[in-house]
Amino acid sequence: MTRSARAFWLRAPGHGEIRDTPLPAPGDGEVLVRTLFSGVSRGTETLVFRGGVPESQYAAMRAPFQDGEFPGPVKYGYLNVGRVEEGPARLLGRTVFCLYPHQTRYVVPADAVTPVPDDVPAARAVLAGTVETAVNALWDAAPLVGDRIAVVGAGMVGCSVAALLARFPGVRVQLVDPEPARAEVAAALGVGFAHPEEAAGECDLVVHASATEAGLARSLELLAPEGTVLELSWYGDRRISLPLGEAFHSRRLVVRSSQVGAVSPARRSRRTYADRLALALELLAAPALDALISGECAFEELPRTLPAIAAGAPPGLCHRVRYDSGEA
Repeated sequence: MTRSARAFWLRAPGHGEIRDTPLPAPGDGEVLVRTLFSGVSRGTETLVFRGGVPESQYAAMRAPFQDGEFPGPVKYGYLNVGRVEEGPARLLGRTVFCLYPHQTRYVVPADAVTPVPDDVPAARAVLAGTVETAVNALWDAAPLVGDRIAVVGAGMVGCSVAALLARFPGVRVQLVDPEPARAEVAAALGVGFAHPEEAAGECDLVVHASATEAGLARSLELLAPEGTVLELSWYGDRRISLPLGEAFHSRRLVVRSSQVGAVSPARRSRRTYADRLALALELLAAPALDALISGECAFEELPRTLPAIAAGAPPGLCHRVRYDSGEA
């Protein structure tokens, strides 16, 4: 008897649906995973939902277990936590993280899943992909003890970066965002907070993650001479203006990009993708990171919920999707 699962598909930009999908029996070296939770990235995933991926970036934006093609129909997502029901003895019954879309059960190679540490709740482990992005960004940025740092943009990625920077000794970290409610998140993470107009300047490093032109311009303004803006935002098909006149050259400012698709050159010779993801999961043992979960819905509600998330209502950080078998 053929088994099946249920998966969320983007039928066309702005329109999602849940489809039945065949579920193959796992072969040698494969695992069958029953999903407990998945997470919606309000940045990349909502951009995909709106159909905002440029054709030139279709290949670069492809998720590891994506089905279909941009702009749709496409099955897209990469924050999935589940329990192994069939597979090698070392993984059987384990809670694992996988870069898999929103689907009730799935079969993947055993090396595509990463065990979740015992001290990390499954409900929090959906943040692993975002924290992995933050790990890679800090490998790129290489902050030093005592640095003055601003993180502009208090979304999922910005808050994850701020949470990790809060553990650096002697560092002044300020989370910068125009939304006053983000002050509570900053307090939970143990970092300062400021509206963009009131942010402290003379920064050695500014991490920009607001995905707005105004945020990038303000990031440059907050730098000390010879400081660096690390750009984590991805703008999809939007063209962004960058103010490179006035004091940009005389202050010898730097703008550089960071992207999680490749391990940072600073660690590439000594760390694999698997090492980076395992580290992100270890870092999720900190209960403060629960502040990055700001909403939840049942899997069956996803076709009605994602349009509202893509439209920015309600505003929030990581939206968690709960499955019938979900447990904390």
